[in-house]
Amino acid sequence: MPRPSSSFWLSVLCLSTLLFSAPSSGQGLSFTLTIKNHRFHPAELEVPAGKKLRLLVKNLDPTAEEFESHDLRLEKVIPGGKEAVLIVRPLKPGTYKFVGEFNEKTAQGRIVAK
Repeated sequence: MPRPSSSFWLSVLCLSTLLFSAPSSGQGLSFTLTIKNHRFHPAELEVPAGKKLRLLVKNLDPTAEEFESHDLRLEKVIPGGKEAVLIVRPLKPGTYKFVGEFNEKTAQGRIVAK
């Protein structure tokens, strides 16, 4: 049986490095917001600056709501009783406002990156 080439072993080494250094989906930075009575809970979410985030938005209301943030450059309609995952790019330190566009007077919040 022929012996594997050095390029084979280099490929194996590169692949194993990628597999063991990449964070799994369970280890990423994940945060949850809920919408209930046309309000976000929590209304302020503190997150680390410079890290990619996974934001799970659960709409507990029976009606749809649109998560909208010009600061974050994100928008997503979430049907009543459903949830959605939003991926937030790494943020610089600061405050990033968001609203529920269908109920802007009550559905307001902000993400504070530190």
